[in-house]
Amino acid sequence: MDANQTVVFCRMGRLPYQEGWELQQRIQERLIANKRSDNPQNLPHVCLFVEHPPVFTLGKSGDESNLIATPEELEAAGASFVRIDRGGDITYHGPGQIVGYPILDLGRFYTDIHRYLRDLEEIIIRTCRNFGIETDRFDGKTGVWVTKPKGSERKICAMGIRCSRWVTMHGFALNVATEIEHFSMIVPCGIQDRGVTSMEMEKLSRIDRTAVESEIAKNFAEVFQVEAQILGPHDAQVFLQAYLN
Repeated sequence: MDANQTVVFCRMGRLPYQEGWELQQRIQERLIANKRSDNPQNLPHVCLFVEHPPVFTLGKSGDESNLIATPEELEAAGASFVRIDRGGDITYHGPGQIVGYPILDLGRFYTDIHRYLRDLEEIIIRTCRNFGIETDRFDGKTGVWVTKPKGSERKICAMGIRCSRWVTMHGFALNVATEIEHFSMIVPCGIQDRGVTSMEMEKLSRIDRTAVESEIAKNFAEVFQVEAQILGPHDAQVFLQAYLN
C-alpha cells in the first residue's frame, strides 16, 4: 500500500441518479488514465456523498422480476428505474439515504474485491455502532444488517460495486431516514424473506445526516489507513472541476 494517501469526501447534496453515475465514470476514467501514464501522479482518491431522488437500480446480474411495481406505480411515486453496470440485484435510492460512491485506485491498497466489500461493510458497521446501533454481516450476503433478534434480520445498508483496472465505482447506500415503504415496490437485493430498516427506525429518534457522513469518513480513514478530507458542496464542486480538468 502506498503511504500518504488521501481520500477526498465530496458532499454533493441532492443529485439526479444519471448525473451522479456520469460523474463517477469521469472520476474513474481520470484515475485509470493516471495509473496508465508514464509518470503517474499521487492523485487523491474520491468518495462522493449524495442523496438521490427516488430511483430503483438493477445491477447487471440482477433479475428484473424483482421489480414488483408497475410503470404506472413508479410514475405515481415519482420514481425512476435504471439498469446499471454494478454487481448485485435491485435496490432503492431516495431521500433520507446516504449513498457513498468511493472511487478508489484499489491497486494502491490491494487487489481483492471480496476484501474491499468486507472493508466497506466494516466501515458501516463501525459507523452504526457510533450511533448506538449494533449491526453485522448476515448469512454470507453482501451489505450490513441489524441481526437481532434472530429471525427478524433487516438490512440497513446495501452495497454493489464495479471495478475497472482496479479502480472502483458505485458503493453503498445507508438508510438514515429513508422512506422504507418504497422498498415494498421491489424484492430488495433479491432477498424475499428479510426486511429493511433505517438508523432512525432503530433509534426512534432523529439522526443528523452530516454527522453520519463525518463518521463514515473517519471510519474509512481508519480501515484504509488514509487521510480523510471532507468538502462541502461548494468546495467539492471547485475540487472536482480542477481534478477532472
